[in-house]
This record gives sequence, C-alpha cells and structure tokens, in this order.
Amino acid sequence: MKKYNVGILGATGAVGREMMKVLEERSFPIGELRLLASPRSVGKKIEFMGKEIEVKLAEPNAFEGLDFVLGAASNAVAKELAPHIVKAGAKFIDNSSAFRMCDDVPLVVPEINAEDAKNSKGIISNPNCSTIITLVAVNAINKLSKIKGMIASTYQATSGAGAEGPVELENQMKAIVNGGEIENKVFQYQIAQNLIPQIGSFNDDGYTTEEMKMQNEGRKIMHLPDLKVTCTCVRVPVVRSHSISVTVITEDKLSVEAVKEAIAKEKGCKLYDDVANKVYPMPLVTSDQDLVFVGRIRQDLVNEGAIALWCCGDQVRKGAATNAIQIMEVLVEE
Repeated sequence: MKKYNVGILGATGAVGREMMKVLEERSFPIGELRLLASPRSVGKKIEFMGKEIEVKLAEPNAFEGLDFVLGAASNAVAKELAPHIVKAGAKFIDNSSAFRMCDDVPLVVPEINAEDAKNSKGIISNPNCSTIITLVAVNAINKLSKIKGMIASTYQATSGAGAEGPVELENQMKAIVNGGEIENKVFQYQIAQNLIPQIGSFNDDGYTTEEMKMQNEGRKIMHLPDLKVTCTCVRVPVVRSHSISVTVITEDKLSVEAVKEAIAKEKGCKLYDDVANKVYPMPLVTSDQDLVFVGRIRQDLVNEGAIALWCCGDQVRKGAATNAIQIMEVLVEE
C-alpha cells in the first residue's frame, strides 16, 4: 500500500491533536507525519503510534516532500503559508475560514460533495463545524426534495472556542460552588449557568458572522445557490458536541416516515429518534465519535410541509478533524 507524507499545521492545538488521534484510529497510510507549530511549541514531543515526534517550526520551507498538509491554525497563518504549501506540491486541507468562500477553493463535506474535492488547485477548505453537522443531518432530506430554506438555532459547546473554553467553564463552576470570583477571559460573559446568544461579530442586519456561515457555506456545499437560512448561534455551558434545532423547508411536502427512513440510510448519520423511550440526540451521547445523531423528527406546525428535527455531533471530530481527514481519504482513493 502506498504511504503518504502528511503535515499538520497547528499540531499542538485541540484540533491538531485530534487530527493525530483520528489518523491513528482510521489507519491512514502515513509515511512521515510532520508536526508544525509556532516558535513557542518547537521542540515539544508528541506521541503518535507509539513513537515520539518532535514539533518543528511552521515556516515557508517546512513543507517540502509532503503530500498533504492538514490545517489547524488561524486564518492569518493559513493565508501566510498556503502559497508555500501549494508551491511545495502538497494538497492543503484547511480548517480555518480563510479560503471557504473563494470561488476556486472547494468547500467539502465528503458525505455531500466529495467530487468537489477532486477539482482543487491545491487548497480545499473544511466548512464551519455547525454547518457540517447540520448539513450532514439534512442531506438525506435534500435528496428527497430540494431544500429551499432552513430556520436553525445552534447550541455550541465551549470547546468550539478552543481548548481554553472548557477550562473557563470549569473554573467558573468551581468559583460558583466555592464562592470565589468569576473571571471571563475566553467568553464575553459568564458562561457557567448561562447562555450567550452571540458567536462572532454582528453585521448591519443583526446577524453574526457565525450565523451567516450556515447560509453562505450551505449554498456552496449543497450546490443550492438560492438557499435561505435564518440562523441563531448560542454558546452553551457544555464541554463538547454542538446541537442544532432545524426546520427544513422543501419544495415538496415530505412525510415524517419517509424522512426517518432516508436519514437512517444516509452515510454519516445515525437515526436516534424514539421519543416514547426518551431516545434523542444529546452532547453526552455524541461526543468522541464521528456520526451526526438525528432525532425529534416531526412536521413543522407553522411552515406547512416543513420538517423539524434536532441533531448533535462532535464539533472537534466531524466538525473539524475527521472531516479534513475524510477529504484526504477521498483524494487518496482517487
């Protein structure tokens, strides 16, 4: 079996480390794994498949000899180093938002538009985590009848803000129990025992940058240029896994039974819907695995013919690390 040389840009962060874990779990055929990070992480050693790998500096000459580079760094780092990655002949699969809406950069969820990944000029973008989870959940519905619009509310875990998010939540919970001082550094308000209805900055229409990703990225991924999405993104005091409530408006009226049957067969999904026995997706059920759990499927009572559902998925894995590696697997298969 041919082996591939893979680099991870931003290897010491939460997503970078998860990429290493997923690569090992999925037995990806790796020749060399090159871990790249900022100067403060250079020299650190991280274990991978029983061996310790030393972290090297992420700089323009660091990519020679690599077949793929998995991006888990900031927008600024991705933009700075992408030309050097492409020049070195590697495919850059980037988890930042730097290139998502560029016309010549595919934006890929392999269960939905794997073919797009094969038409890149060297850069392929990983979508927003909530967008990935939501679109995997509704893709089966779109196959039954074209989706015209969605009304979504996301309930996003603290780890979506980086490794320090859950730490701040835990520290605040301890402070509440022990009567200590509550500090906000990662989030703009206290997150413990609270919800924050803002992720990203607001635009002139009152929507945040995070909320508009669902519509803008959804149009590109699903090849639905007229898709309309009203989205509200909320940070919740959960450690891991994002949850989304979605009303899906389709061209044709669909039965709940047909939708459940389609979702049960859909790749990347797990139908988890038995309300009589209190079976429905939750963050604790969906963490540390790669399927999107879908449940609470029912007819919408306001939009005639629309379907309402609830889904959950691990945003560090399927919403980031695993999706990137699945894209790499598509390219390897080709």
